[in-house]
Amino acid sequence: MKKVISTSKAPGAIGPYSQAIEANGTLYISGQVPVDPATGKVVEGGIKEQTEQVMKNIAAILEEAGYSFADVVKSTCLLSDMANFAAMNEVYGARYKENPPARAAFAVKELPLGVMVEIETIAVK
Repeated sequence: MKKVISTSKAPGAIGPYSQAIEANGTLYISGQVPVDPATGKVVEGGIKEQTEQVMKNIAAILEEAGYSFADVVKSTCLLSDMANFAAMNEVYGARYKENPPARAAFAVKELPLGVMVEIETIAVK
């Protein structure tokens, strides 16, 4: 059965999608961008600050659904520039010190709101 997951502790969907969907013990989190849900604005700073906000948004959705970073099995990291990979990876890796998930990371031409990073996440119980 499909269950929509939504929390005010992460940015709301601004289109025809959900923050996350849980189906059969798997949580699919839509790509998260570095928007502070309290202000509705992209956080100030560089790639590290943006990645930290993305990870906070993912944490809020995981928590709302009853999951944690330990349940994450796959991430896809989209970057505006591969030159930002090492700095993004440093912040990202702090959440996955043991048994990190599978991951893909690549640069794209453009991300929503002109941000530097977007991360989608899949977690399994």
